[in-house]
Amino acid sequence: MYATSKMISSLRNLKGLTCLDLSSLRISDHLLSSLAKEGLPLKRLSLKNCTDYSYAGIFCLLSKCQFLQHLDLQYSFYLNDQYVVGLSTVLGSLLSINLSHCNITELTLLSLVRNCPFLSKIIMECSDIGKFCDKNSNSLLDFVVYPQVKSLHLARNPLLKNESIKMLASLFPNLQVLDLRYCHCYCISDGIVEVLRYCKIIHLDMRSCSTLNLLSMNFQVSKLEVLNLSKTKIDDETLYVISKSCCGILQLDLERCDHITEKGVGHVVENCTRLREINLWDCHNVCADVNFWMVMVILRSSLRKIMAPSHFCPSDDKWKPLLNLGCLVF
Repeated sequence: MYATSKMISSLRNLKGLTCLDLSSLRISDHLLSSLAKEGLPLKRLSLKNCTDYSYAGIFCLLSKCQFLQHLDLQYSFYLNDQYVVGLSTVLGSLLSINLSHCNITELTLLSLVRNCPFLSKIIMECSDIGKFCDKNSNSLLDFVVYPQVKSLHLARNPLLKNESIKMLASLFPNLQVLDLRYCHCYCISDGIVEVLRYCKIIHLDMRSCSTLNLLSMNFQVSKLEVLNLSKTKIDDETLYVISKSCCGILQLDLERCDHITEKGVGHVVENCTRLREINLWDCHNVCADVNFWMVMVILRSSLRKIMAPSHFCPSDDKWKPLLNLGCLVF
């Protein structure tokens, strides 16, 4: 769909416009430069999946948006590291950015955090992060930390490796949210342990990172509250390590973890004293015996929601006493 001249005229008349979403439209550099001339006080801009414009047009607009805080440029296939370096110089007020599905690497990440002092949330899914980060490349680092970064979403980045993740741990000491879903990488376990050791992680999503190994985690991760390990190959030994190191977990997702049993689950319930939710859907080796779960809920009174293994029978009246203990079983 084209952005028509009538639309351009209407937008130019909205002198107090602070939020603009042009997602999936065919726009032009003329439209972007016209908006730039109006000096609109934009705080939020989305050009997700837009086409028919160039770097010149977006730079023209962003250079006039001195108050911009949130920017979405997903599926901007023309973008590369060099272009983002240029854009970052005019985004001094930025708080969050989404550059998923763009042709960018860790060089983009570094330029953003260096030039955007308030940037706290970065989404770079389906990109090429890890392309330039190897065991011998300290040249990417300037040995400066960036405490403003709190949330990093890097799902579906197949080039990520240990060195990439360790770089994150060294750069972002205040990192609270790390999303690495579907990063089908073979060598990131050591990096994840480093992140848990040195950052202030509250929410970690490792869904479908099948080869994850956390057995070297022999320290306390006191701030971790939400952990998603669904569709991984973790086992009872790993669950024991997690239960001893991450005692404050509130939500644990273990869906389709085929290598765990009720023994490992028991360690988690016993040692994670604040546990409220646990997902065991499709965990075929975890028993669905009601007596086991009665003991678990009595042992851990904080439990409020159990997504039980798929082979349990929800019509069984024996499960009803769990409701009296304030715990829902699905």
